[in-house]
Amino acid sequence: MAEKHFKYIIIGGGVSAGYAAREYVKQGLAPGELAIISKEAVAPYERPALSKAYLFPQGAARLPGFHVCVGSGGERLLPEWYTEKGIELLLSTEIVKADLPSKTLTSAAGATFTYDILIIATGSTVIKLSDFGVQGADAKNIFYLREIDDADKLVAAIQAKPNGKAVIVGGGYIGLELGATLKINNLDVTMVYPEPWCMPRLFTAEIAAFYEGYYANKGIKIIKGTVAVGFDSDANGDVTAVKLKDGRVLDADIVVVGVGGRPLTTLFKGQVEEEKGGIKTDGFFKTSITDVYAVGDVATFPLKLYNEIRRVEHVDHARKSAEHAVKAIKANSEGKPIVEYDYLPFFYSRTFDLSWQFYGDNVGDSVLFGDADPTSAKPKFGSYWIKDGKVVGAFLESGSPDENKAIAKVARLQPAVADPKQLITEGLNFASKI
Repeated sequence: MAEKHFKYIIIGGGVSAGYAAREYVKQGLAPGELAIISKEAVAPYERPALSKAYLFPQGAARLPGFHVCVGSGGERLLPEWYTEKGIELLLSTEIVKADLPSKTLTSAAGATFTYDILIIATGSTVIKLSDFGVQGADAKNIFYLREIDDADKLVAAIQAKPNGKAVIVGGGYIGLELGATLKINNLDVTMVYPEPWCMPRLFTAEIAAFYEGYYANKGIKIIKGTVAVGFDSDANGDVTAVKLKDGRVLDADIVVVGVGGRPLTTLFKGQVEEEKGGIKTDGFFKTSITDVYAVGDVATFPLKLYNEIRRVEHVDHARKSAEHAVKAIKANSEGKPIVEYDYLPFFYSRTFDLSWQFYGDNVGDSVLFGDADPTSAKPKFGSYWIKDGKVVGAFLESGSPDENKAIAKVARLQPAVADPKQLITEGLNFASKI
């Protein structure tokens, strides 16, 4: 096979790749300069849709509806957009070897690609129970959700098992979002997770109590403090039951596992400096290797706001880091200065009629304000985190766009607060005054 050379290559075809491609075009891109190499069969799309509207029983999201960059209100980049801009979209192409010193990538089919500048945007892969040797974890109808193929298989299973029993293993993002969508599909849903409450990496016990109560009122059963240790299946290999560590056995037609992910950095092991599980970069997403950048889930970068380095797995950072890296590449080529990435951590989720946003850092002491009663007709509440006398993080359920902007501003500016109790009484008014 002939070797193909590109000025720029993006390895990985997820959210970051699409936003980087758009930024390359904005900065001025000649036809034939850029290639995106993706093992997925479709052009970059907004991955969060897979655990939300893609699974809806009516009016479900489908491609081309959620190709990037619609997730941030931008232009939808259909496959033909890449062709029009002279960008080579190499789909269904898995890179199995990366030789960074020689600037060469090799695909599973034996094709080689060389580049001047590489952006690593390989994202994360799901952690599977079979990785830990969990008995029966390779049964059919045990699903993980990362790519559109996974979502298609889950949709088919939901349609094949109307009113069936679903067990969700995990109480994080995927667990909560899929718990809601499976319930909307009229499945009998049970959630199982080992932690004392859901979303423990972000939620306080008080915040979690609201969502667990809300889910319970929707008919979702929640089992905390235990894990799945095995699965039973029938003669066809279809899962029939989930065995828990506490001895309980749950009937199951469908199992969805969401127990975390890990960054896809294997191709680059020993070639780039790593830290905190990711590829170490500077504030421009440059790695320790000249002309190699890393963005999104795989990048461990300086978080200026807190004067520390961190790796962030979230679509907002995937978008913004990709754009910043391309701006830095362009500025570097022109010998122009550019500011370092200055990111405010942001997370959000939408389930049922709920929608929350969080900005900043969830460290220090926290206070809860507003109506956090899960039985309320229109619950609305929030939380502030206070460290060293300053508000460093803010969370809001059911906020308006202006209210969400206000809590983001609080998290960015970190105003001093003399008495945390005033935040309970002032609630959103505190944020609106900043």
